[in-house]
Amino acid sequence: MDPREFRNCMGRFATGVTVVTCNVEGGYHGLTANSFTSVSLDPPLVLVSVDRKTKALEHLKNNAFTVNILNDQQQDVAMHFAGRPQENLPFKWVEGEHAPRIEESLAYIECVPWNAYDGGDHVLYLGEVKNFEYKDGDALTYFAGQFSRLSIEKKP
Repeated sequence: MDPREFRNCMGRFATGVTVVTCNVEGGYHGLTANSFTSVSLDPPLVLVSVDRKTKALEHLKNNAFTVNILNDQQQDVAMHFAGRPQENLPFKWVEGEHAPRIEESLAYIECVPWNAYDGGDHVLYLGEVKNFEYKDGDALTYFAGQFSRLSIEKKP
């Protein structure tokens, strides 16, 4: 199987865009991730899949983290944490109870470590949700290698 073609196929599944943030020695760290899902309501668990080649892999090991769901105006934030640093940080940090978050995100989900699993060339981190908040707005999405936005029509 051609890995690039498989990746192209999987890119046909539209996803939201998140930045996973955590505290690390000397400051904050984050990575852009679109491989994120809810797992359980009782207890409340979410899953983030992280490539084994990223620096963030070790930062998340046994560490609290926040999943920041980006709004449609935060493409620069996504790019910053995807390895293309922006000259002037396009966001502000907010210290959470367990992990930092990004101000102005559409939603955030603050988690403590639950477990980690082998996922081939990725590690699957499960977090137990401790805090969350969301607001209305349009979401930043990713489809076929491009950013887009998802809007919902507001009901009267």
